[in-house]
Amino acid sequence: MVAQTDTSLQEVVVNAFQQQVKWKEATASIAVISTKELNRFSVPSLVPVFNTVAGVRMEERSPGSYRIAVRGNLLRSPFGVRNLKIYWNGLPISDATGNSYFNLLDLSQINNIEITKGPASSMYGAGTSGAILLEQPLSFAHQPKQQFTIGIAGGSFKTQQQQASWQYSDSNFSSHLQFHHIASDGYREQTAMNRTGVNWQTRWQHQHTIWQTLLWYTRLQYQTPGGLTAAQMLENPTAARPPAGTIPGAVQQKAGVINETVMAAIQMQHQYNEKVQFKGFLQLNNTKFANPFITNYEVRNEKNINGGSQIIITPFAQKRLLQWVTGFEYLINESGIQNFQNNGGNKGAITSNDIVYSTQAFLFSQLSATLSNDFTINLGFSTNKQVYEYKRLSDVNPSFQNRSIKAPFVPRLSANYAITNSLHLYGVIAKGFSVPSLAEVRPSDGNFYPFLQAEQGWNYELGVKGTLFHESFTFDMNGYRFLLHQAIVRKTDAAGAEYFVNAGTVLQQGIEASVRWKVQHDINLFSSFSYQPYTFQQYSSGTNQYDGNTVTGVPNTIWVSGADWQLPHQFLLHASINATSGIPLNDANTTYAKAYQLVQAKLSKTITTEKRKFTCYIAADNLLNQSYSLGNDINALGGRFFNPSPTRNFYVGIHITFIQ
Repeated sequence: MVAQTDTSLQEVVVNAFQQQVKWKEATASIAVISTKELNRFSVPSLVPVFNTVAGVRMEERSPGSYRIAVRGNLLRSPFGVRNLKIYWNGLPISDATGNSYFNLLDLSQINNIEITKGPASSMYGAGTSGAILLEQPLSFAHQPKQQFTIGIAGGSFKTQQQQASWQYSDSNFSSHLQFHHIASDGYREQTAMNRTGVNWQTRWQHQHTIWQTLLWYTRLQYQTPGGLTAAQMLENPTAARPPAGTIPGAVQQKAGVINETVMAAIQMQHQYNEKVQFKGFLQLNNTKFANPFITNYEVRNEKNINGGSQIIITPFAQKRLLQWVTGFEYLINESGIQNFQNNGGNKGAITSNDIVYSTQAFLFSQLSATLSNDFTINLGFSTNKQVYEYKRLSDVNPSFQNRSIKAPFVPRLSANYAITNSLHLYGVIAKGFSVPSLAEVRPSDGNFYPFLQAEQGWNYELGVKGTLFHESFTFDMNGYRFLLHQAIVRKTDAAGAEYFVNAGTVLQQGIEASVRWKVQHDINLFSSFSYQPYTFQQYSSGTNQYDGNTVTGVPNTIWVSGADWQLPHQFLLHASINATSGIPLNDANTTYAKAYQLVQAKLSKTITTEKRKFTCYIAADNLLNQSYSLGNDINALGGRFFNPSPTRNFYVGIHITFIQ
């Protein structure tokens, strides 16, 4: 499903939980980001786009280094994306280890996003944050047609970006070949980034069966500058982490990440009849990962095999009064992990040589029923299992250590009641269950932690959404309460290497509100607000007790507002402001990142003819030139909390499409 730029939100059909209903009729809080909204910003990342969604916070410590929290916290995510299931065109980006290489994706590879908030285990497996569904669908055409697209952009910090794609479609076959490249020196020292990727999708149908294939290759390299203390940030915010005593700095160790991933997949969809449909996929990928860090040099070779299927039964096909979906996913990962001494960015003596086999499996079933014209109910559950098999190859006569984590029964009950045709009330009761990821049971300190427990808890949510003023005003407001037990928290040893422990209970409750208002045919306003007074309930670290403290890394409020203004002569102006409150950076709440107001704007002009579409733009980021950090290091050793974000910066670009 692709949300067209001229389609109002209330008419958009969402696919999350296989509901395929209009947005306002969905039995969940689901945020939809359309093509129009993806094009709202020019900054070459998804960060500002995701941060317009209430309850979602995406961070970028340096170009290419992402973290995402959907109604959650970042206690267990020093870097990377964990505790969140991500799919691209129905294929899992999240692997069997619980990790998602979200930074391999380019903005040009996404046409539409659906974000489900809160536990979604009833269909998407173990996790407490939710699920993100990314779409770039292929479609068929009545008459054969081709489309060529090229894009070039550049801006501050020597940023350059190139994109090219070719699409072909006819009544039974479609193909999409894409290339993308982006490079930047970054705002700070040791923040250069370079990513190049190519992917090819095909889709064809034969009678009642549709097949889809994917070939994907991406190479990403980005440097990591490390955190600064408050004094160091004041003295020189563009500096990388300097040496400290006997510990060298980020520049000396050439700290960074190299990720080279190749993927192949095939998907099948078969319509047995108007009541029964089958879907399945098989996916193979290999990642070669290198991470020269301050304290070591880690190399990983990850091989993945993923498969899954669904059977969708709609007994009353024409009326869709009842739908039953049952399926499974089975993900296997083999990770060869080696740690070396880091000698100025070169591998030194080997310190550990491990192999880990990770298996993630879950079976789910879901029943959706329309009990009346006004009332819809959705009941689902899943059962999950995570297995780690670990062996240190450098030991004498090594043997595997096993860690098997089986989820309890994980149910989800949700409902939607139409108070009027324009006003819908919805509620959710769901259990969340999140197993520790491989990076947590075998972290960078090189040890294996088999007794790390899974996080789990119950989420309760009530919301109202709909439209007003002849559907010119769209809104979604909700409140939720999620009590998380066995919270996984990151710790660091004296050398700065990380490890993880179960530290207690966290109360995550809040209020979210999103509105969109079409003031007149050429002006659209939008606003989202998140209130997240998360607190530790039972939480200790060593001899310190932090009960009642604000959860580390979570701002109390986030308010994002903006406008889209269609000007004469096909000019379009986008402007937005993100106001984020102060953020506690340590569990004791003694250090905070200060509040900031991030202003962004973009002016574009589009010229469209029968065979061509030409768009050019100029854009600005951080117009107020504020000093802020969009990705702090929480509980950082030595007070190195801060990763300063760029000062005022600018971008220009052109985008041309040829249609034949």
